Amino acid sequence: MSAETHVVGTSIRRVDGVEKVTGAARFVGDLVVPEMLYGRVLRSPVPHARIARIDVTAAERMPGVVAVLVGRDLEGTDPFYGHAIKDRPIVALDRVRFAGEPVAAVAATDEAAAAEAVWAITVDYEELPAVPTLETALADGAVRLHEGPLRPGLFHGLGELRREEGNICYHYRSSRGEVERAIAGADLVVEGEYTFPAVYQYAMEPHTVIAAWGVDGLTVWASCQHPYLVRAELAELFGLPQVSVRVIVPYLGGGFGSKSYTKMEPLTAALSRKAGRPVRIANRVDEAMVTTRRHNMRCWMRTAATSDGAVVARQCKIWLDTGAYADNGPRVAATAGDAAPGPYRWQAAEVDAWAVYTNTPPAGSYRAFGATHLIWIGEAQIDALARRAGLDPVEFRHRNLLRPGEEVRPGGKPLDADLVGDVTKVAAAVGWGKPKPPLVGRGVSVGLLAAGANPVSTAAIRLQADGTAVLLVSTTEMGQGARTVFTQIAAEELALRPERIRVMGADTQFTPYDRSTGASRSTTLAGKAVLRAAADVRGQLLDIAAGVWGLPRSALAIRDGAVWHETESLSFPTLIARHFGMPGGEMIGRGEVRPERGTGSYAEGPVFWEVCVGGAEVALDPETGRIHLRRLASVADVGKAINPQLVEAQDEGACLQGVGNALFEEMLFEDGVLVNGSLLEYRVPTTADMPDEYRSIIVENADGPGPYGAKGVGEGALAGVVGAIVTALADLGVEMYDLPLSPERVWRRLRELEAQGTVLLRD
Repeated sequence: MSAETHVVGTSIRRVDGVEKVTGAARFVGDLVVPEMLYGRVLRSPVPHARIARIDVTAAERMPGVVAVLVGRDLEGTDPFYGHAIKDRPIVALDRVRFAGEPVAAVAATDEAAAAEAVWAITVDYEELPAVPTLETALADGAVRLHEGPLRPGLFHGLGELRREEGNICYHYRSSRGEVERAIAGADLVVEGEYTFPAVYQYAMEPHTVIAAWGVDGLTVWASCQHPYLVRAELAELFGLPQVSVRVIVPYLGGGFGSKSYTKMEPLTAALSRKAGRPVRIANRVDEAMVTTRRHNMRCWMRTAATSDGAVVARQCKIWLDTGAYADNGPRVAATAGDAAPGPYRWQAAEVDAWAVYTNTPPAGSYRAFGATHLIWIGEAQIDALARRAGLDPVEFRHRNLLRPGEEVRPGGKPLDADLVGDVTKVAAAVGWGKPKPPLVGRGVSVGLLAAGANPVSTAAIRLQADGTAVLLVSTTEMGQGARTVFTQIAAEELALRPERIRVMGADTQFTPYDRSTGASRSTTLAGKAVLRAAADVRGQLLDIAAGVWGLPRSALAIRDGAVWHETESLSFPTLIARHFGMPGGEMIGRGEVRPERGTGSYAEGPVFWEVCVGGAEVALDPETGRIHLRRLASVADVGKAINPQLVEAQDEGACLQGVGNALFEEMLFEDGVLVNGSLLEYRVPTTADMPDEYRSIIVENADGPGPYGAKGVGEGALAGVVGAIVTALADLGVEMYDLPLSPERVWRRLRELEAQGTVLLRD
């Protein structure tokens, strides 16, 4: 470390804590813009249809209604958006592709008037054959959802994209070695088909956007994770220079991927443009659930090993249901493909992953996407091979896990973590090797997540004349503690007390460029930019002091808000005053992170490998199929914990989300229509679902690319815990192939195993 405050590595109080617990923190839904109207959206009730006629006459005449937006109002714009593939219309044009797709939108002087006017719009649909499942979408002769040339989005980062056959949205392939030959020569082979359900992110804050057009262009207040990507897409949609689009993000009440990339901003902006006044649209829960979700998936996997416990090869085929529009589906498919082989030393591995269009709501980002889909499957097969080889599952993993510096995927970044050490710690945390009570199973899970997204971030610091600092960085604070961590990094570099630093919210007009907030990247990449910006200011202060004293920089030190030479010191305000010749002015520091080798494209990444390691001890009630969580543990292999308490909090939240994904969360569709889109019908984990014991293990090996050797955190625990629960149940002799592990599904599996005469609950 470069200074003596040593604030990095300590659990200082959240800088936004008081503001949030007192209700002073402002979210988009709290804002009221002068002359603001309220928008409501009319959504398609059917999954696939041609729009024969829309009549908005009655709605337009209703009291309080200012504007009604339909597809024909989009003339003069590029009506399609999508960061990966431009296939999603702002509002349906002549066809709807999922139940819930916006067909029209109303702007009125109050919410009641807008809601009433929506019901006055009449739409004649000519229903078309639908493909609401993976099976129907992939069937021979299936109706195609998208035709014509493919239009790559601005930020796909996936190399050359091309239109695939049928309803394939994107195909990712990774191959090394001769898989068939390797499997043919193996002693042990396990094979199976698995399914993962659609899941909703369920952030506490609903999606909300305010859009306002003015003489300078378009201003948007949005609950979005990636303000600069949203700005770029809005500029392109409406034919504006980027300087004429301003995106402001106050606090965000949770995202987990649901607010990644562009969602409701184009629709709100188009409605505001027609109304000629600012408009706010806030999604209800059921509307948010058809705006984005996690991909449901079908997977076939085969894994082979020798009889003495050495893995040989893995082959995997993955079909991800990306819904009616691509959203982040291509990247999810690529990340799932990266996660599928698992962190093992293969002779050969082959993965094909397809994102598939269906007549369901678009699927996109969700915390630990791809990794959560695949790790539990691969780890279930690792456990099965260990049992057949007569080896302890942890010992089996020790023999086969990659070591630091070994290749994870061809051409990608080598492993930058100690997986053997991580799995050893998590196994110990759940009592591995100790006697177990009856009907209790233990499991571990190890995987990797390609993290970091594109490594482009910038930051700026303004050191004021009184020695306080304003930090400008565009990472969205959505509960993860980014503003606190950035404060600590800047405080460390500048030897300032944290309370003398203020971190502003993202505003594309004032805060510098940041690629995105997601993929566990903020502390690692934006944090590195913050560190470099602070170091820039620090260097300027040292230069000024060196000039004053006529000494080299090496003779000076920074501590306690001043530059020191032996027992003499010059405070920051004194140095700034000396530099400007008056008690004013400011020092401005700039920091950036960018690809320093190659192009930074996804094929050359990742920025780092996020470790997904979990351990579980579960008790099974064989009469009901209910799983009780006795112990859960996760590893936060973070390189350096800038704020240990925030790291633990990240892992706790991810762990609880993993419990929901593993045990009961599932979006249910009937013929493409969501049937459990409410807080009552879609249950998320509560405190009652927490395990009896939970432990977050922080590992600090300073092996990350971020500040002080830091790596990101917050996704790995989710993916690791799901796999650990699955393998813990398998430890009781109950191998599962479908999630979630609901009591009914587990009970039916038990009865199936009983009928086969193979259920042997080990106690």
